[in-house]
Amino acid sequence: MSDKTVHSDSAFMARRDAARDRIDELTGAKGGAADDRLAWFHTVYREAGGDPAAVPWADLAPKQAIVEWLAENPGGGSRAIDIGCGLGDNAEALAAAGYKTEAFDLSEDAISWAQKRFPDSSVSYRAADLFQLPDEWHGAFDLVQECYTIQALNGDLRTKAVEVMAGLVAPGGRLLLINRCQDEDGEAQGPPWPMKPSEWRRFETLGLTMVREEFYEIERPGRIIPHVRAVFERKI
Repeated sequence: MSDKTVHSDSAFMARRDAARDRIDELTGAKGGAADDRLAWFHTVYREAGGDPAAVPWADLAPKQAIVEWLAENPGGGSRAIDIGCGLGDNAEALAAAGYKTEAFDLSEDAISWAQKRFPDSSVSYRAADLFQLPDEWHGAFDLVQECYTIQALNGDLRTKAVEVMAGLVAPGGRLLLINRCQDEDGEAQGPPWPMKPSEWRRFETLGLTMVREEFYEIERPGRIIPHVRAVFERKI
């Protein structure tokens, strides 16, 4: 498995570095109170001013690890949800692979941006809070797609996120998780805070069974970032 930085444009990356420095100084950037952390996500999109370089996780392309998995696991009309969809690239990949896709993000600005980028999309986009999701979503999805949401949270929010995500998976459904990872004994430095094996394997205590676990690395200037791609299933 491989992944690449989508943007080689030096001007784009310079804007991204400047934006990262700025948003790292905002209240909630380093964690802290739940309300502060959630407000930080709102602020990042609101202050981006339409420039994707100002949103550090927006590559304007689906993650390669998702694309590769979907090539082997097409939807065939089954129902999927993309958690924390951002500007919509991963959600669009799910739809292109044959999933009837719903996607949500905490930020209304992100949802509006995604809809403008993909005006003819079959994806149902909506603003929603991971911790206050519609009751009808519980146990409703054949595929729950989680990429980079958990690693952006810490403390109680992180623990609760795992519980909520597990609850979205329908009987016979799967959860696809892609996050940065680290050794169990390592000290997490963030944000983002890489996941430890005990954290993603916690899904197994919530009614899911891990059926696949893969590790890969993404190269960035001056560093190599370990990642995990894990698939869980809820038995019928």
